[in-house]
Amino acid sequence: MDFDPFVLARIQFAANISFHILFPTITIGLCWVLLYFRLRFTFSGDKAWEYAYFFWVKIFALSFALGVVSGITMSFQFGTNWPGFMERAGNIAGPLLGYEVLTAFFLEASFLGIMLFGKERVSNRTHLVASSLVALGTTASAFWILSLNSWMQTPAGYRIEEGVLFVESWWEVIFNPSFPYRLAHMLNASLLTVAFLIMGVSAWRALRQVDGPATWKVMRTGALMAAVLAPLQVFIGDLHGLNTLEHQPAKVAAMEGIWETERGAPLTLFGFPDEEEKTTHLAIKIPKLASLILTHELDGEVKGLNEFGDDIPPVAPVFWSFRVMVGVGVLMVLVGWWATWALFRRREENAEAHAWLLRVLSVMAFSGWVAVLAGWYVTEIGRQPWVVDGVLRTADVVADHSAATVMGTLLGYVGLYAFLLVSYVGALRYLATKPARSLSLMPQQRTMHDSEITAGEN
Repeated sequence: MDFDPFVLARIQFAANISFHILFPTITIGLCWVLLYFRLRFTFSGDKAWEYAYFFWVKIFALSFALGVVSGITMSFQFGTNWPGFMERAGNIAGPLLGYEVLTAFFLEASFLGIMLFGKERVSNRTHLVASSLVALGTTASAFWILSLNSWMQTPAGYRIEEGVLFVESWWEVIFNPSFPYRLAHMLNASLLTVAFLIMGVSAWRALRQVDGPATWKVMRTGALMAAVLAPLQVFIGDLHGLNTLEHQPAKVAAMEGIWETERGAPLTLFGFPDEEEKTTHLAIKIPKLASLILTHELDGEVKGLNEFGDDIPPVAPVFWSFRVMVGVGVLMVLVGWWATWALFRRREENAEAHAWLLRVLSVMAFSGWVAVLAGWYVTEIGRQPWVVDGVLRTADVVADHSAATVMGTLLGYVGLYAFLLVSYVGALRYLATKPARSLSLMPQQRTMHDSEITAGEN
C-alpha cells in the first residue's frame, strides 16, 4: 500500500469517524435509559432510581461533549480533505447535515443543561420534559445522519447535471432503500451498547464494594435490555443483510469471502482472503449455509467478487470486521441471557453470590463499541471504491494535498484522540470507583430531614 495523499486522507477520516461514533453510540441509547430511570422514580417514588438518574446523566454529558467535539472536527474534513464531495453532492449532503443541527443538536444541547444542573432547582416534571426532549433530539440526530449515510450507500431521488447531483425527491433521498434497516440496526446497537455499559460499570462497582442503592437495579435493567435487544439485533441484521444483498452485492461477497458466483454457496467461518489470487486460503466452510442465510434458500444464488471486476472493496478488512461483529454479537446474546437468568433467579445483592458474572460483565462493559466499530468498518470499507455507491468515486473527490500535510494532521488527530479516549475511560473508572452515598445522605433527603428536625424543635 502506497501512503499517497488519497490513502492517508482515507485513514484520517477513518480515524476521525472511528473515534466520533463511540460517543453517539452511547448517547443515543443512554438518553432513553435516563428517561426510563426518571419515569421509574416518578411513578414509584423510589429514590434509588433518581440516584441512578443523576449518576448516569454525568456520563451522558461527558459522552455528549466528546461526541460534539469530534463531530465538528469530522465535518471540517468534508472541506479540508474531501472538497469534491461537497462540490458534487453538497446539494444533498448539506441540507441533511443542516437539518440535523437545527432539529436535533440545539434541542439536545439546550435541555441537557436542565438534566445536568437542574437538581434541586427545577421540578420533577421539568426534569421529565427535559429528559424526553433530549431523548427525542438525540434520536432525531441519528435519523438525519443515518439518512445521509444510507443515501451514500443506496442513492435515490437525485439527478445529475454536469457532474453535480441535485435533488429530485427529498422523500426518496431521505427514505432511501437501506435507510429503515440502517436506522433500526443503529438504534438497537446503541441501546445494546448502553445495556452492557451500565451492566459493566455496575458490576465493577459491586466487585469493589462501592455499589450504591441503585447499582443492582441498574444492573438488572441492563440485563433485561441485553436479553431482549441482542436477539432482536440478530433479526434486524438478517433483514439488513437481505437489503444489502439486493443493493450492494459486492459488499456481501466481500463479507462472505465469495469469489465465484454460485448456487448453494457455503458459509466461510474462517479463512484468509487473497485478492491477488482471488481465493480464500485455509477456509473452513459449512455447505450451502451462506445461500440459506443470504437468500433463505439452500440453492439460492450468491454473486461472487469476480462478477464486479475492479469495483470491489478491500476484501480482508470487510471479511474480518464482519466476523468480529458477529462474534461479539453472539457473545452478547449468551451473556445477556446468563445475566438475566442469574440476577433474577438469585436476588442476593452481593458480589460473592455473582462473582463470575460480575467479572464477565466488567470485561464486556465496552463490548458494544467493538461490535459497532466492526459493523461500521463493514459498512464503510464495503462501499469502496465509491463515496456515493455506483455514482461518485472516492478517488475523484479527494483534496490535492501533499502526503506530508495529510500525514502531519493524521498524527495530530490520532495523538489527540488517543489522549481523549484514555481520559474518557479514566473518568468513567473514577466515577465507578467513587464510594456511593447512601440514600439517607442524598441532598434532597438531607433537606427534608433537616426540615423535620426544625419542625420538631418548633
